[in-house]
Amino acid sequence: MKLKKGTEKDIPLIRDLARRSWESAYVGIISQEQIEYMLDKMYSDEEILSQFQNPDYHYYLIFDENNNSFEGFMGYENNYEAGTTKLHRIYLVPESKGKGFGKEALIFLKDKVSESGNERIILNVNKVNSAKKFYESQGYRVYDEVVLDIGGNFVMDDYLMEYVFHK
Repeated sequence: MKLKKGTEKDIPLIRDLARRSWESAYVGIISQEQIEYMLDKMYSDEEILSQFQNPDYHYYLIFDENNNSFEGFMGYENNYEAGTTKLHRIYLVPESKGKGFGKEALIFLKDKVSESGNERIILNVNKVNSAKKFYESQGYRVYDEVVLDIGGNFVMDDYLMEYVFHK
């Protein structure tokens, strides 16, 4: 596995990987209408382009060298809060889950965050998403929960999780 720094030219690939991963990750958790609404809102060309224009926001594409294929991506933002990086998104296409890509991506993220000087990584995870157990296995813990109104008569019902670097 290799992580490749994303660029603006990768926006169509990011959108495709998001759709492919979301269509399996969120079926049965949120409605198809909410999936479409969130993909349209969070993965529009304009939204992703604005993230690329933020010097603290980084996209990395997860590339499987054995199959010569892109298997997912992650997007994170350094200095989201003082001393804190936010993992906004990490997604794998369904056929790539369980192969260690997510674990390797989180190790890579920890290294990048440590280099940035931030001391904490935060993320949101849907309360019924099995990914919560994966994050816990990687040293993250729940520190709060939130229900966010995202418009369109939809909400995100999430746990807030964190990984704290110990000095």
